[in-house]
Amino acid sequence: AVRKMAEFSEKILSRNGFTGADLAAFIPHQANKRIITATAERLGMSEDRVIINIGEYGNTTAGTIPLAMQTALDEGKLKKGELVLLASVGAGFTVGATLLRWAY
Repeated sequence: AVRKMAEFSEKILSRNGFTGADLAAFIPHQANKRIITATAERLGMSEDRVIINIGEYGNTTAGTIPLAMQTALDEGKLKKGELVLLASVGAGFTVGATLLRWAY
């Protein structure tokens, strides 16, 4: 899970000329903290830029990224124009990553 989430995250960053250092926030699927922190380490990101709320909500499956986005907003970690990476990995080995600029 870590290998694939990191691989897809690195690929989308690279294709767009960025690295983990360019990200304001990394908002991953909240499967478990070990996967999240290991992926962030592979991206070279400090934990203060990684949104983790699994302790609050657990793994809410498809809802983890939207809930984590709200957590980031509530904590003031997303500002207009900042680069944000969303990434997920799931059972049956579904994996994906999205790179976006925060619009609000």
